[in-house]
Amino acid sequence: MPNLLVAGNSTNGGTSITTDTSGTLNIVTGSGSGATAVTVDGSQNVAVNGNMSFNSGYGSAAVAYGCRAWINFNGTGTPAIRGSGNVSSITDNGTGTYVVNLTTALPDANGSAVATAIPGTASSSNNNRACFAAVLTTTTVRLNITTVSSNVFDDSEFISLSIFR
Repeated sequence: MPNLLVAGNSTNGGTSITTDTSGTLNIVTGSGSGATAVTVDGSQNVAVNGNMSFNSGYGSAAVAYGCRAWINFNGTGTPAIRGSGNVSSITDNGTGTYVVNLTTALPDANGSAVATAIPGTASSSNNNRACFAAVLTTTTVRLNITTVSSNVFDDSEFISLSIFR
């Protein structure tokens, strides 16, 4: 792997930037044998080892906590995914009850799930919905949708879910 830049020595606390024939770029920092801090592969995917921090204009850098998965789907009839990230499928468990299945597992089941639901134009005049989302396992999130006025499970046309960990 040819060195593009070496500042100090990666074995004694320096930094090096290297690349290989596949187009992978590695930024190595640290002491001892050095540790790869950032990798950019040939497809421009970026992997950061450790916490990623950034300054959003508030005067100091803070750790960024990314959304681990998200989905937007139509929950009426057979659920249909409009768009998603890290979601493999939806399981319809009956009226207003769904399980969202993740492609890549969370590190543990201590995530936070946030959901919204709007019934759409074809629904009754009661458009207020309550959403209850819970991370069940590292690969599944349960989502329940109810009407606010009668607390009855109900399908919604526009459902969005985001999972953070």
